[in-house]
Amino acid sequence: MKQLQVGHYAKGRKQLRRYLEVHPDDRYARDLWRQLTVNPNKLLGAHSRMHVVQPGESYGTLAAKYLGSATRFLALARYNHADNPSVLQLGQKVRVPADSPAKVRATMAAAPVENPEPAPSNAAAAPDDASGPVDRAEQLQSQSLALLHEGHKKQALDRLGQALDLDPKLKPSDHDASTLRKQLLTSYHQRAIVLYRDQKLDPAIALWNRVLAIDPNYEPAIVYRARARELKSRLKQL
Repeated sequence: MKQLQVGHYAKGRKQLRRYLEVHPDDRYARDLWRQLTVNPNKLLGAHSRMHVVQPGESYGTLAAKYLGSATRFLALARYNHADNPSVLQLGQKVRVPADSPAKVRATMAAAPVENPEPAPSNAAAAPDDASGPVDRAEQLQSQSLALLHEGHKKQALDRLGQALDLDPKLKPSDHDASTLRKQLLTSYHQRAIVLYRDQKLDPAIALWNRVLAIDPNYEPAIVYRARARELKSRLKQL
């Protein structure tokens, strides 16, 4: 969730709680809740060592290395009392668990976790706490990045596609998200071209509509969609 990624823990907790009320079986959301509410020393162990941050590293990449999954970035950030998990400086010393990733996973799985407390009865009226397509889209984008950092690029693209179906105007959360989005749009465009060449015009146009809903200035989609519409019109006249 975007609020948690930038250290807005109180606001993120409210949004995550409300999301879990609607989606109680979402494993990713429940794991975030565990990371947010359980003492990080209980999750990751009291014994630790120091890691010096190298170029390109983030709490996500370090979580993948030392905790077994990039999705556990929040636990590692809280382990280090980080105000903003999205910020990590080159050369910074980060506390990481001394135990192996397998043991850390077992410790995290065994840690008791409180159930999300019921939201106040008037909470639905508060726009900041509302759970809707935008919140879900941000959640899916976070999941796609976690999958990407774990090396599952195809699943990452699929998850980002789900996010953009919910909110085509969703802003990329970082450089990786922006790059992944460009790759997703390219894949949509290439699939649409194949359909266009097979004269499957309606699904091709639908794909280009999808591209342009996300990026209205995507020039190849603009050009090819116009061609497809023109061809469709000509075929109707035959």
